[in-house]
Amino acid sequence: MAVRNKFKYGLLAFLVSAALTGCGLDGDDGAQGETGAQGPQGEQGEPGTDGSDGTDASIGIAMDIVGRAFLGNQTAAEIVQYHAETSTIYATNGETNTIAIIDASGVSSATMADPINTTSLTPTTIALPADINGVALGSLTSIAISGDLMAVAVPAAVKTDNGFVLFYNGLDSSAPAFLDSVEVGALPDMVTFTPDGGKVLVANEGEPSDDYTVDPEGSVSVINILASGEPEETGTTVGFSALNGSEADLMAQGMMFPNPAGRTINGTAITSSVAKDLEPEYITATNDVAYISLQENNGLAILDLEELTIDVVGLGTKTWAGLNIDIQEDGSVSFGQYTGLYGVYQPDTIANFTWKDATFIVTANEGDAREYFFDAADEAACTAAGGVDFDEDDGCLAYTDEVKVEDLTAAANSELAMLQATGEADNLRVTSAMGDADGNGEYDAAYAYGARSFTIWDQNGLVVYDSGDDFERITASVHGAQFNNGDDENEGDSRSENKGPEPEALTVGQIGDRTYAFIGTERMGGIFVYDVTNPYDVQFAEYVINRDLTEGLTADDVIGDLAPESLVFVSAEDSPSGVPLLVVGNEVSGTVTVWQINQL
Repeated sequence: MAVRNKFKYGLLAFLVSAALTGCGLDGDDGAQGETGAQGPQGEQGEPGTDGSDGTDASIGIAMDIVGRAFLGNQTAAEIVQYHAETSTIYATNGETNTIAIIDASGVSSATMADPINTTSLTPTTIALPADINGVALGSLTSIAISGDLMAVAVPAAVKTDNGFVLFYNGLDSSAPAFLDSVEVGALPDMVTFTPDGGKVLVANEGEPSDDYTVDPEGSVSVINILASGEPEETGTTVGFSALNGSEADLMAQGMMFPNPAGRTINGTAITSSVAKDLEPEYITATNDVAYISLQENNGLAILDLEELTIDVVGLGTKTWAGLNIDIQEDGSVSFGQYTGLYGVYQPDTIANFTWKDATFIVTANEGDAREYFFDAADEAACTAAGGVDFDEDDGCLAYTDEVKVEDLTAAANSELAMLQATGEADNLRVTSAMGDADGNGEYDAAYAYGARSFTIWDQNGLVVYDSGDDFERITASVHGAQFNNGDDENEGDSRSENKGPEPEALTVGQIGDRTYAFIGTERMGGIFVYDVTNPYDVQFAEYVINRDLTEGLTADDVIGDLAPESLVFVSAEDSPSGVPLLVVGNEVSGTVTVWQINQL
């Protein structure tokens, strides 16, 4: 085949060359003939009218804050949603187990003069029920809105038991009222509607108990919405049991399955399976297909919403060789390029958009370790219970896959051995669940959590674009040594050894004929904007942040917006000001921020 292709290309080049030279295959040219007489000139036509101005092929944007609310406490505003009919923002408050209602109808295009220290919007709240059908509820995790209907994901008080989705209607009249509830899987962590509003999809994370002795299966629930606007009485929950036994095949695709299987904790022999180990995190959907991030496992599940069949693909890893990364917390910008160091994408929030009628998936590659502590009186009690370590603050460690590079045993002459030789990566947190393919306890390379980037994937699970080292390079250029900050205290370069800026929140929106991706970094607090109109020609567009980075200030001080957990794009048509908006839920600061998006 290679020979035939080479022959084809060679023949084509030969023919093109012959056509361009004009004489490569012919005899000598004859004498040039005399110039013919000029033809008669016709009458000059009327001048045409001026055409309309063309549009810029790459429109830039600028962003300003036009509204901001404080929900009354920190650890709030984890998830935000927008109701277009009434220009109302809804936000979760897990600390008080309420939903904040923020009237944004008065938001104009006037920018706030001091958005770090002031607010302009006032929330009211909806309190959630304490139980459903006698089952005690925990704190809400997620909300979603479609038309007059709001879906609220709420785990059971015992997180390993099945949770519920609560439905509220009356949003169109600004009077949400409880409508019904539907039981779903264990620990419903995220809820969303299909674009047509016909289905509600729930990511049931199925986390284990604190001591890992109870580990429910992860799953996705599908609830149909009837023509009456009410949910069906029961949904369908789709699990992963059909994949049990396929760990080796999935690991070959770059997935991982960190768990304490084989150990005994609190008298229980720990077992695992693919179905138990997979923990759905976030869902994005078309009307036909749902895409689900499997963060801790570094995978993507694809659910056919008609057949309710599910497939799983691994996302592989990203090499840091040839890219800049800071892996030392030395109070300075200290980039390096490291052979033997890889990133495990482990996306949190995901979204989708179309190009040439094809669907593309966008992921915020946060990364996440597994770490579970249970109560024990002291170190001796912890050891007796089967724990691996005791901490006076956290308790008895049941399991974690997080280690430092210096703690890994390197195989002889491996990439890891070369990485460890310099000592620069010693304190970088990496997973013990990758790098030891033969299970002999010796590692060939180090795999860090997350990719410190966002990625665009095609429907086949192949990388179309990755932002590489942009996030750290841009924030280092803007903030200097204050980059890679924490999300609750101003200490520059304090996250370089542990996932860096942590891109977590993400959304996609269209302005005119351009499509933009907005990515929020949980630790640093800034928001990146990229023009992704053509996924094969992505352009960085903007970076904004609303934070006072004065060294030493903490979340208890007034320092702005901390830890953007969710982003919602509002089109110009749905915006109260007629200008596109980005609504941001900032979990650590407990604030909701409304950014105006202007085309340049």
